[in-house]
Amino acid sequence: MNLALIMALSDESKGLFEQAGIAVHYSGIGKVNAAFTAFDVIQKTGCDVLLNLGSAGSSVFDAHSLVEVRQVVQRDMDVSPLGFPIGTTPLDHDFPAAIELEPFFSELPKGICGTGDSFETGAAKLACDLVDMEAYAIAKVCKKLGVRCISVKYITDGANDTAHLDWEANLLLGAQKLLALYRQHF
Repeated sequence: MNLALIMALSDESKGLFEQAGIAVHYSGIGKVNAAFTAFDVIQKTGCDVLLNLGSAGSSVFDAHSLVEVRQVVQRDMDVSPLGFPIGTTPLDHDFPAAIELEPFFSELPKGICGTGDSFETGAAKLACDLVDMEAYAIAKVCKKLGVRCISVKYITDGANDTAHLDWEANLLLGAQKLLALYRQHF
């Protein structure tokens, strides 16, 4: 397996991966940055697996848990006034609105991740178990290029009105748990 690791922000790794000698590619926040960086990483490394680790909010899963993403959707793609279902990119016939990811970690709970270019603090427009800002874009680039995408999120917050405070406060513990998972399997 030729694996590359992508995360959105160095805040999500707290430097722990680098201290352990593990190369991390940081995309920056949002779908555009994530898509560009995923494409760039795949082209430069020739990886056949792109591992996305990061943080997410959830009103379904408990804070401080690790969740493997089994499906990604775009929670902010809304062209419903033109008759398209929420989450569907119009005229993108080659790819379904929901992208399935093959499970890798048998010990982790699985969830549907709703990706959007907003920090979610309430109910998403589209049914999902956790919310982030990059996973869908990374998964779609991987699917287009024939690269396996594995995504695991550390639940930092409840995707509610205190999410911004909880996210920041829980990043170090999340980085520690994600690093332990990485070391155990890779």
